[in-house]
Amino acid sequence: MSEAESGAGQPAPDSAAVAASAAAAAVPGPAAGRPAAGSASAATAAGPQPASSRAGRRYAAGVYGTIITGAILATSGPRRDAIPLTASIIFTLVVYWLAEQYSELLGEHLGGGRLPGWRQIRRGLARTWPMVAASLFPLLALDLARAFGASQQWSALAALIVAMIMLLVYGWLAGRASALRRGQQLLIALVTALLGVVMVVLKVLVLTHLH
Repeated sequence: MSEAESGAGQPAPDSAAVAASAAAAAVPGPAAGRPAAGSASAATAAGPQPASSRAGRRYAAGVYGTIITGAILATSGPRRDAIPLTASIIFTLVVYWLAEQYSELLGEHLGGGRLPGWRQIRRGLARTWPMVAASLFPLLALDLARAFGASQQWSALAALIVAMIMLLVYGWLAGRASALRRGQQLLIALVTALLGVVMVVLKVLVLTHLH
């Protein structure tokens, strides 16, 4: 019997089944090592923030609080005593702190059609608390200088100098948290400290020309 005759006795393969098998082999699935569509983006969105981002957020809040403290000190009048001035700065910072956190929660959670839980609120308040805590050392310098007999204006100037040093430190720490090179860290620190220098110069002008 010839090969043609023996092959003629076998059934012909189903063309639809052959086409389906070829299409399945041509399309790689999850078993081939490729993740399902959208899984990477979903994991990224749901994942926690890196430590550098959280540290940078705290330092940014510290810079913000120090600038607010310095701005109030720089424009304070000579007849405003240290204790009322300290109380007004702390009150102002607490209002800014709560208002910023409230607006951030509105943007992050209400936009998605849900209310934030107590855990999210507490975590957000803790991240931005340095905005209020940044006033500690400038206000301590203010009250100590006043206790040792300095005038209100010179006490405020001493507090501003402390605030300028804190801005320099905050800028350096923020640059380091962002893994910048040493030169870039120094540049960020100097630019941040420049804001403190402006407030010190403003206070000196107030001392020498307006009073």
